[in-house]
Amino acid sequence: MKAITTTGWGPNTKLVVTETDAPARLGVDDVLVEVHAASVNPKDWKLNYHLAMAATPVGTHRLPPIFGDDLAGVVIAKGSNVRHFEIGDAVYGMDMRLRTASLAEQARISQHRVAKKPANLSFNEAASLPLAALTALQGLRKGGARPGKSVLIIGASGGVGTLAVQIAKQMKLHVTGVCSTRNLDFVRELGADALIDYTQGDYRKTAGEFDIVFDVTSYETPLTCRTLLGKSGHFISTGGQGASMVATPFYRLLGKKADTVVVESYRQDLDTLAEMVEQGVLKPIIDSVFPLAESEAAYERNRSGRCRGKVVIEVTQSAH
Repeated sequence: MKAITTTGWGPNTKLVVTETDAPARLGVDDVLVEVHAASVNPKDWKLNYHLAMAATPVGTHRLPPIFGDDLAGVVIAKGSNVRHFEIGDAVYGMDMRLRTASLAEQARISQHRVAKKPANLSFNEAASLPLAALTALQGLRKGGARPGKSVLIIGASGGVGTLAVQIAKQMKLHVTGVCSTRNLDFVRELGADALIDYTQGDYRKTAGEFDIVFDVTSYETPLTCRTLLGKSGHFISTGGQGASMVATPFYRLLGKKADTVVVESYRQDLDTLAEMVEQGVLKPIIDSVFPLAESEAAYERNRSGRCRGKVVIEVTQSAH
């Protein structure tokens, strides 16, 4: 089967299409998915390519590893204990191992890590949801989201941010989105109650206090955002940057509320997201779509920091 793996090392590492073996055996709780689409997440490239290669468990799949976390596709085989899905079901989700290996024509995944694809979404749209939407949903929950509370979403126009704005509104929070000038109208249309243009000065000194500060860029820390946090304010980060990962547990030791989102992929949460989509209160935002052969360009687009929503990789032509 065709799959995306790596060539080269260090700064010369590139993602390329190769022919590799299809997943060999299914566990009793696994389904085999014919992948129609996948999507790119910062997690993918923040993990150094060759470090990820070294960390891949022996026997998971042939090295070099196949990349990709999110997937949407059709079940083509299933293990003996699978009761939630039938052959031919359209599904979406992600695994919780190092990666799902979704940038391939077929992927093996636990039945507990996928859900039925929302009927009103294409495979491309569904593939854009799992990691970003789960991060948004679980991050807001961890921050103690309740109706009437205020949340500041830093990075409101990105992959996680666009979904966090919509989910926060569904939770009946007062949402303030932080973004650049060019994205102000875009984030307002997503439902934000208030907007902050970070290009117009240091908003951390003037924006006031919030019940929840949700930094989906992972560049801030609870210390840099301390003036934004009310007396019982809760700082939430997606992690992924050294300063944030070190400062957040340190801040918590001081008795403050601060957490990093560690995403868990549960079918129940994926079902919750699918219900929001089908009710029309959550809409995936796709920045751009690339064919499988241009996966390296898709990752470059994601690294640019200019994305509105998610970058999707179309594995088959039936994905759109």
